[in-house]
Amino acid sequence: MSMNRSVKNMAQGGMNMEEFKAWVRENIDADEDGKITKDELADIIRRNGEWFAGWKARKWTRSADSNRNGVVDEIEIGNLAEFVLKYFGIKIIS
Repeated sequence: MSMNRSVKNMAQGGMNMEEFKAWVRENIDADEDGKITKDELADIIRRNGEWFAGWKARKWTRSADSNRNGVVDEIEIGNLAEFVLKYFGIKIIS
């Protein structure tokens, strides 16, 4: 499924946290290591047509990375919900 089609479908109905984690693994985690890097976030921002992708990715990685190890780990993926809501209009529902 393409990223744009996936985003459009998810934006219409929202998704729960498990669906969100699966979406992140499929669309953002390019190397499939379970960690989201600044470069992976920058790539999806760039693919969405946004400017200043590196700056925005650095900002959102630092915001979501609660243990400050430089990546968004599996336990921190929920912290990306604000990023996804802002850039893709996808609501995370309980």
